[in-house]
Amino acid sequence: MARNPDGTRFAIKRDRVLRAAAHCFNQKGYSGTSLKDVAAMLGLTDPALYYYVRNKEELVYRCYLRAADVGSEAMNRAIAEGGSGLDQLRAYLRYHVGFMVGDRGPIAILSEIPSLEPPHREEILKLSRVHSRKFEAILERGIEDGSIVCPDVRMTGNAVMGAINWIPKWFHGDAKLGARIASEFPEILSRGLAA
Repeated sequence: MARNPDGTRFAIKRDRVLRAAAHCFNQKGYSGTSLKDVAAMLGLTDPALYYYVRNKEELVYRCYLRAADVGSEAMNRAIAEGGSGLDQLRAYLRYHVGFMVGDRGPIAILSEIPSLEPPHREEILKLSRVHSRKFEAILERGIEDGSIVCPDVRMTGNAVMGAINWIPKWFHGDAKLGARIASEFPEILSRGLAA
């Protein structure tokens, strides 16, 4: 059974487990990934993995909480910086994409939500809806201040978030490519929205 001791050491090791699990889930999906795959990637025994999670469902759930935390951190940081809606949009994209392809990655793609237990599923869906609303608020702010042209906030939000969230499916950790993605994606994804 997974324990929850306090301390940075445990948190650092569990984050390492979640990054490895995200890599496996992104490549093989929920049904194609076993706890043995994650343990093998980390050079751990299967029982050692149970120190961090009780089962595979909890592992994917914690991966999704981590993804939500990373996205929320990028969003809050961009909003705190202020500026126009377009400035905040570009800052958010820069931070979120940078986290995904940098040292914080890989981040799990939220494609296996139906595999979660109902309470976990509802929590992740709620976090996702809150994040989407914050992103749409940035777009609306940009429309109001004249920095963004956007005919449909919801459609635009879905398109941009879909593009970002799919990066872990095709990005496999090449540092040179990661630097290009972090540099170019924010511009690519925001260019068509600039007034």
